[in-house]
Amino acid sequence: METTTIINIAIGSALGLVIGLIVRKIIDKKKGSEIIRNAKRTASSRVKAAHKEADAIKKDKILQAKERFIELKSEHEKVILTREKKISDVEKRLRDKESQLSSALDKHKKLNKDLETKESDFEHRLEFLEKKQQEVEKVHKRQVEQLEVISGISAEEAKEQLISSLKEEAKSDAMSYIQDIMEEAKLTAEQDARKVILNTIQRVGVEQSIENCVSVFNLESDDVKGRIIGREGRNIRALEAATGVEIIVDDTPEAIILSCFDPVRREVARLAMHKLVTDGRIHPARVEEVVNKTEKQINQEIVEVGKRTVVDLGIHGLHPELIKTVGRMKFRSSYGQNLLQHSREVANLCGIMAVELGLNAKVAKRAGLLHDIGKVPDTETELPHALLGMQWAEKYGEKPDVCNAIGAHHDEIEMKSLYAPIVQVCDAISGARPGARRQVLDSYIQRLKDLEDLAFGFTGVQKAYAIQAGRELRVLVESGKVNDDKAAELSFSISQKIQNDMTYPGQVKVTVIRETRAVNVAK
Repeated sequence: METTTIINIAIGSALGLVIGLIVRKIIDKKKGSEIIRNAKRTASSRVKAAHKEADAIKKDKILQAKERFIELKSEHEKVILTREKKISDVEKRLRDKESQLSSALDKHKKLNKDLETKESDFEHRLEFLEKKQQEVEKVHKRQVEQLEVISGISAEEAKEQLISSLKEEAKSDAMSYIQDIMEEAKLTAEQDARKVILNTIQRVGVEQSIENCVSVFNLESDDVKGRIIGREGRNIRALEAATGVEIIVDDTPEAIILSCFDPVRREVARLAMHKLVTDGRIHPARVEEVVNKTEKQINQEIVEVGKRTVVDLGIHGLHPELIKTVGRMKFRSSYGQNLLQHSREVANLCGIMAVELGLNAKVAKRAGLLHDIGKVPDTETELPHALLGMQWAEKYGEKPDVCNAIGAHHDEIEMKSLYAPIVQVCDAISGARPGARRQVLDSYIQRLKDLEDLAFGFTGVQKAYAIQAGRELRVLVESGKVNDDKAAELSFSISQKIQNDMTYPGQVKVTVIRETRAVNVAK
């Protein structure tokens, strides 16, 4: 009974399960068909919407294409119109040119016709004139023959007699005229010459100053003097050895005196000392470095001074070497008168005097500026400065008139142009002004130069400086060529040569300095 119940329950459960599954499948199938129908409806609605959107886009694109077509069409029409206009303009210009050419051709034909007519008229006239000329010659010949028969002499003899009589008459007239001119010139020449010279002098006035042999270096305080002297005087000795200038440090407040007959050396020493004092580093190595730099600076300044001088005077085309020589004049003196100032004054005087006499002022200025270039030679020479300057001018391509004026301004050679006496006169005017020159100074400077040159005549001498107004000669020798024993011998030999060959006041102390240096560079 229980078993049967259990079986029935199992069968019922199985049947219920089967029926549930069947019912679930039926329900699921209905739901699936429902979903499919919904999906189809959604798809169809979307397709319709897509078709509508596609149609709208198609219409927009068609409209845009039509608008673009219309724009391109209008642009194309504009381009066509522009080209047509250009073509019409070109055609118009061509028509104008054709009309001009045709009119020009007509004028040319007319001109040719006129020329042909004139040419034929000219030929007819020429033939007529030739016939007339032949007739005149025949008539003249008959008249000459008749005159010869009447006078009894030929035409050539009559011509010679006429010429001789005219010569005698012209000669006597010319002699009387020349005599009158000579007498008038004698009366007025001196007066006119004075007038020209006075006018020239009055129009050129420059300050005159005598060149001295000392320069004063001003200090801010006396404390700097000790640094310039250095320990045991090594700094001042290095300065004197490097520059060849005697440096005098005395009780003068806030001042040091630089003494040397050579203005270039004094200027190098002054500038070098200024740099050392400004920098504050003063020791022998620094002294030599600053002096070398200063010498290069002075050489550059010489070139600049020469360029400024020729520009101020309006002189063009001067050789660079002559420009450097003009610049070196700034540091030279002639009897105490600064050579550059003297040469500039002579150039201005020559220019004015040349204008007064109707000559070329530029050539006169050129000769006046260069007349004393022989006073600044690089090496000593036996030639007078006028001839040496003339040789330099010829070497660097100056004109013959300028070269002759340079060489003849002290009458060493013959004057061959009017510029030579002008330069001579203007040189005398510039040098003869009261206070312009001092004769004693030039002989003193020459004595110091001769003293230094005498020392250079000995073997092994590297540098020689005359200091103490020529009372001391310092000679720096090469240590490799002169040993200590030879240094003493060299000092004695130089002193004996000075004593025998030179004339000087007082005594001359000869100091030979020999030092050995070993220099290496750490890299």
